[in-house]
Amino acid sequence: MPEGFYIGKLFIHFYGVIIMLGAVLAAWLSTVEAKRRGYNPDIIWDVMPWLLIAGIIGARIWHILTPPASMVEMGITTQYYLTHPLDAINIRAGGLGIPGAVIGGALALWFYTRKKKLSFASWVDIIAPGLALAQAVGRWGNFINQELYGAPTNLPWAIFIEPSRRLQEFIDVAYYHPMFLYESIWNLLNMALLLILSRKMKDKLFRGDIFLVYLVLYPVGRFLLEFIRLDPSNVGGINVNQTIMAIIAISAIILLILKRTLLKDKQSIEPYPEIALKAG
Repeated sequence: MPEGFYIGKLFIHFYGVIIMLGAVLAAWLSTVEAKRRGYNPDIIWDVMPWLLIAGIIGARIWHILTPPASMVEMGITTQYYLTHPLDAINIRAGGLGIPGAVIGGALALWFYTRKKKLSFASWVDIIAPGLALAQAVGRWGNFINQELYGAPTNLPWAIFIEPSRRLQEFIDVAYYHPMFLYESIWNLLNMALLLILSRKMKDKLFRGDIFLVYLVLYPVGRFLLEFIRLDPSNVGGINVNQTIMAIIAISAIILLILKRTLLKDKQSIEPYPEIALKAG
């Protein structure tokens, strides 16, 4: 399967194209949400470059800190990256972690809203469904690269993995769970539920709740999928990604409960008391 195409001497990876497509679709959906809530949708396009840059940096840092077991076996560890800075920043060679992208993007949005005197909780709610959509689209880049597949299976929807892409211990096994597809579908369901909640339960939600629900749903899906992942990120025998996903989901649930206990007499998520009318 081809991984990209040339424009002159520059090789364009389909993975990068798919990631950018997901980002654009996420921005579009976020503008729809912003307009529906009475906010200026231009703010999305204003902040988008910063979210992309911070997201990519965060995703790379996450990968550097949590390299998968197969890379560790080849000597590509966190220590390796720290002593080989050019390899550490070479994202064209692969290695991005979605949790890091979410953290990086959230930090960028926090700084942006703080500088523009906007409500971070309001805007992170607006962006959350688009974020889930971007993840759903972006996972198809893993299909192109024949990566992020699960355990061997004979199910009708199993995908064929080329020998060069298989782990050494499974070199003679041809068909695997399409883990990328499972996560893509999960993210689409996440997006749909967030959009439904923001419309059907707007009088019962507080600002920031939609993002907190995202922080429950995505980690739960990722936690479950890690059970069929062949190449987890292990530290001291513990699957780091799975453990952190569990912590994030539980923390988000606790915050949702606490908000209902401490803020039950406060104004709900809509209508918003302040309307951000200007992007600049």
